[in-house]
Amino acid sequence: QVQLVESGGGLVQAGDSLRLSCAASGRTFSSCSMGWFRQAPGKEREPVAAISRFGSITKYADSAKGRFTISRDNAKNTVYLQVNSLKPEDTAVYYCAARNGPLLSIWTSLSEYEYWGQGTQVTVSS
Repeated sequence: QVQLVESGGGLVQAGDSLRLSCAASGRTFSSCSMGWFRQAPGKEREPVAAISRFGSITKYADSAKGRFTISRDNAKNTVYLQVNSLKPEDTAVYYCAARNGPLLSIWTSLSEYEYWGQGTQVTVSS
C-alpha cells in the first residue's frame, strides 16, 4: 500500500507559479514511478507528467511541455510538480499517482497507476 497526500495548491493569478508536492508513505517510494494528473470541472482526468523511479526519465503531456517540471526526492518520499506562467485553463484538481514498477510508455493511462492521492485544487484567476 502507498498513501499519497498532495499539497501546494491554491488561488493564484495568471502568470504566477506554484510548486505542488505529493508526500508518499507506505511502500518503498523508490520502487514506484509517479505521475501527475489533473481534472478540470466537467472534464475527464488527464495526464500531466510522469517520472521514473529514480528520476532519470520524465514524460510530459503536450499541454505541459515548457511550463511544467516534474521532479522527485526519494530521500523525502516526495514528488513535485513545478508550474510556471499559470493560465486560467490550468484550473483543475491536481492528483498524484503511483505505479509499483518502472515508468512505461503508456504512462498517460490512468489504469496503470494503483495508488492515488485525494488531489489539491489549483485555481488561476485572469
